Amino acid sequence: MNAGVAGLRANATRLATISDNIANSATHGYRRATTTFHSMVVGSGVSGQGSYSAGGVRTSTLRLIDQGGSLIGTQNSTDISLSGRGFLPVTTELGAQLQDGTAPLLLAATGSFRQDANGYLRDASGNTLMGWPASVDGTVPEYPRDSASALRPIRIEANQQAFFETTQIKFGVNLPASATLPGASGENRNISVEFFNSLGIPGNIDVTLTPNIGPPENTWRMTLEHAQTGAALGSYDLVFDTTPGQGGTLASVTDAMGGGLGDYNPSTGSIQLDIGSQPIEFFIGRYGENGGINQRGTSFSPAGIEQNGAGAGNLIGLMVDANGNLDAVYDQGFRRTLFRIPVVDVPNPNGLTSMNSQTFQMSRESGSFFLWDAGDGPVGEFVGFALQESATDVAVELTGLIQTQRAYSSNAKVIQTVDEMFQETTNIKR
Repeated sequence: MNAGVAGLRANATRLATISDNIANSATHGYRRATTTFHSMVVGSGVSGQGSYSAGGVRTSTLRLIDQGGSLIGTQNSTDISLSGRGFLPVTTELGAQLQDGTAPLLLAATGSFRQDANGYLRDASGNTLMGWPASVDGTVPEYPRDSASALRPIRIEANQQAFFETTQIKFGVNLPASATLPGASGENRNISVEFFNSLGIPGNIDVTLTPNIGPPENTWRMTLEHAQTGAALGSYDLVFDTTPGQGGTLASVTDAMGGGLGDYNPSTGSIQLDIGSQPIEFFIGRYGENGGINQRGTSFSPAGIEQNGAGAGNLIGLMVDANGNLDAVYDQGFRRTLFRIPVVDVPNPNGLTSMNSQTFQMSRESGSFFLWDAGDGPVGEFVGFALQESATDVAVELTGLIQTQRAYSSNAKVIQTVDEMFQETTNIKR
């Protein structure tokens, strides 16, 4: 009878895990639980010793945290999943108020994060996403990987603005080779190049390109001037190559005012401009290479002018890339990294302690955590616009439910049979 009672208790435990799995079949990031049966032996357990005593059965439960579900696409850019091993660092709703590195670290397999009234990225359960803060220029410093002290609850200021001052200008134009031939008109080519200063205010550099009517041919003078102040920024004589294979590329650049190379660096192909206290690399190309100023044909084409600055823009959205960079998207068309989200990994994921809302906590069995960059080591990459489905397979659970019901009924029948045997024994004694 004791063995039958133990069987009832064991199958009731298995029924509890099955019912939990089925109840969470639509819960994103849920990890299914399993019940394992173990026999119990009473006495020596050696056969051929006469009597035998039924020991019964005991159970142990395990949550298979290392087995996740498949990914499904969503329409929210901050719905985040991982394409492989690892977890997202999150903290509790109360822990988000701690910005000194003492917020408790929890692990989540996936999350649908949105900004709350205070700008924190939370899911519907209140779990707040954490990450390493980036510097003002968008770069992420090196932080300790075996400690959560540098992680901060992610908070986004809703009304923030950002800009990028210009540090590089690529001046890619094609000058007409026919403009330097005898009899040409000698017409100047004028271009205004926009840049942004250290306050995000736009300015312009006026570039005047004057052909030298040969001889010598294939020579132009480039004059740079600050459009707003009228300050001269430099004047250079450009000579273009005419040899087969390299025709039209730069052959030499000389400072028309100083008679030397001036600020032009042949190794970088750039002229160092100093507009007030703002240095700008003005790229015109290396000797014998394409990509900057060229002289070919009969047409003038300034289609290759680029600069890396941007004016002040308003925040319109957030994006998470495969490397875990949380970028702010601005209405001026540029992005800036605000946080980097590391991937948390432990040696034994199944040893983690399960918490509410599909989160997990480190334990002695799980081992200590390590913070990886996405895609490095054993961990996967981030997937935005995606959530991880529940790991529950309803068909498997229903099959287990039938087996459990049969086993439970059989153990109840054993108890009933033993009771009838006791009754028969009682009747004999009478």
